[in-house]
Amino acid sequence: MNSVFGAAARSVRALSALPRLTQPGGGAACSRLLCSAEGQKSLEEMVKKDKVVVFMKGTPAQPMCGFSNAVVQILRMHGVDNYAAYNVLDDQDLRQGVKTFSNWPTIPQVFFNGEFVGGCDILLQMHQSGDLVEELEKLGIRSALLDAEKEQ
Repeated sequence: MNSVFGAAARSVRALSALPRLTQPGGGAACSRLLCSAEGQKSLEEMVKKDKVVVFMKGTPAQPMCGFSNAVVQILRMHGVDNYAAYNVLDDQDLRQGVKTFSNWPTIPQVFFNGEFVGGCDILLQMHQSGDLVEELEKLGIRSALLDAEKEQ
């Protein structure tokens, strides 16, 4: 779990060093890095670096919205503790950049092996249908729910 927080902290530090842009009227815009082709490549590297990546509001230890908390709880039920989590509340450029990258308007966002899975609603549907167990298996992750079923 410490590796998740360490990776998140490194990512936040790296992104916070980027120049900030503002739109006319003072609104924040996407940083040059995250809006450019280079930025999209950087996000692509972030989502491919770990088997499971979550862009969320808050951290796994302290989710800051119900949807992010639901994603954390679903992953926890399946015994998925080793994943990269990026707190989009710490960096608005990251928040907008990942939305642009995935072409998905909401947070949290979940990626498996660099592929966009969806948000809380999709992960919940996958959990309820049993598809999440299969998808985790493809990643080489054994769902803890399989072990719980054997014990009963």
